[in-house]
Amino acid sequence: MQSPLFSHTEQQSQERYTVQNPQLLRVALTGHDDVLARKGAMVAYQGMMDFDGEYQNPNQHRARAQTGEGLDLMRCSGQGTVYFANLAQYIHVVDVDQDGLTVDSAYVLALDSALHTEVIAVDSQYGISGSGKYQLNISGRGKVALMTSGQPLMLQVTPEKYVNVDADAIVAWSSSLRVQMQAQTHASSIRRRRGSTGEGWELNFLGQGFALVQPSEVMPPQHAQIGQGVAAQFGVGQHGAHGQNRNNAWS
Repeated sequence: MQSPLFSHTEQQSQERYTVQNPQLLRVALTGHDDVLARKGAMVAYQGMMDFDGEYQNPNQHRARAQTGEGLDLMRCSGQGTVYFANLAQYIHVVDVDQDGLTVDSAYVLALDSALHTEVIAVDSQYGISGSGKYQLNISGRGKVALMTSGQPLMLQVTPEKYVNVDADAIVAWSSSLRVQMQAQTHASSIRRRRGSTGEGWELNFLGQGFALVQPSEVMPPQHAQIGQGVAAQFGVGQHGAHGQNRNNAWS
């Protein structure tokens, strides 16, 4: 049998995490260090593998219930190779160091089991609990695989150059950065955010680090609801479900 499909063979690598192709992650397990992955993200594996639901302690359950942030994970252990993907999203491997990484949990595909996760609050400049107020902080040393809708943009933040990012487009940022949630407006009322421009809530980053932005202002595909139309796919900013709830509360 012959086909161009045979050009899509396994990537040979000594690395633990390898991007098999832009939308498929290959993880090599040696039997010593487990990997935690989004539930249902396994698409193939080779070798002797075990997949178990990951236990959540009471604090994690409480944080998930109160904030909506958290990870539904499975623990993958054994010896061999396992492949992960999620709705053909683009995959990027990040080394987490002492600075840590703050991320929307919807964009996490997999991470080393040695990493620590904690739900944190993003302060609002105006003292309003806006959408995207809660995020996931990942700390320790290890690797995490993130997902984006399309190829992303990595922006560098320095003390001389701060960065503003649309709340619907932000994926992750260095935990060392100072961040505020704000609504740009020239009116005295925050409810009129930028009038008829279509722009709304954004995050302001200051300090030294990086901010990862995706070329999309819609929810990750796993949050889209079939039959609900385009509006159901929007993310956490002005057009998101939380944003709409906030608008309704103000009206």
